Amino acid sequence: MRFSPVSIIYTLYLPLSSFHHVSPSPPSHYHLPPGSNKGMTSTDTQKNTVYYIAKQFKSPCSPEEFAIAVAKHFVDHYPPVTKAKVKVEASPWKRISIQGQPHDHAYTMQGTEIRTAYCEYSKNASKNAAGPEVVLGGVKDLKVLKTTQSGYVGFAHDKFTTLPDVTDRIVATSVTANWKYSKQPTHYDKTFESVRAALLDAFFGPPQGGVYSPSVQYTLHQMATVVMDRVPEVSSVFMNMPNLHFLPINPVTSKFEDDVYTPTSEPHGDISAVVTRGQDVAPHCRL
Repeated sequence: MRFSPVSIIYTLYLPLSSFHHVSPSPPSHYHLPPGSNKGMTSTDTQKNTVYYIAKQFKSPCSPEEFAIAVAKHFVDHYPPVTKAKVKVEASPWKRISIQGQPHDHAYTMQGTEIRTAYCEYSKNASKNAAGPEVVLGGVKDLKVLKTTQSGYVGFAHDKFTTLPDVTDRIVATSVTANWKYSKQPTHYDKTFESVRAALLDAFFGPPQGGVYSPSVQYTLHQMATVVMDRVPEVSSVFMNMPNLHFLPINPVTSKFEDDVYTPTSEPHGDISAVVTRGQDVAPHCRL
């Protein structure tokens, strides 16, 4: 008889080591009477065990070390288990540098970001010395995370509200942005890098201490504003920043100490806005 009760468990450990697709599959090679669950390791037990093992690491570990610890635990502590197969994949979070210095609590996920561009061109455009009628630069799936310097307080509370006010939390999002050019920049590649740097600078703040975010909505507006302050060719910026939530976990036999979290796919805010340079600038929409 073979049991493979758990397919995916997500964990996040601070200091930042993000592991996902932790798949413990301890097989049991003994027979039970029909309908008996004796000796079976439940999905709940396996999930809690993985969180507990994450708690035992006092410093970031490699995916290999984490997999060994999980597999060893199930074999050592459950007599029916003769072999455990554990698959661990590590999300590529990387500490970011701002103004040439490593930031003390800022990370971006590597390998997901996509640069985008959009152009509208018609027969009439050839008569216009400015070139194409509409040109937009952009980026999508730019995943960013701050482990502190974020909160959310003072929002409306009523009988349907369960979300508490909080002054310190993880804030993470996947940024999709595009910006409309009022005139052609001297160099599109360099302008893209300037816009990208402006977005990250506004989200994270200075390397030491960062900048406080009272809400994702506020930070979104600040990011778009900094882009237009630094890049005069940009007339409007569209931003979409869904919340990527990480929930605190209390591993069994221990307590939460701002260290073990799990990402969740539960309902979340999907924040979007268009910020323009002035009232005379028509906002563009999401593509």
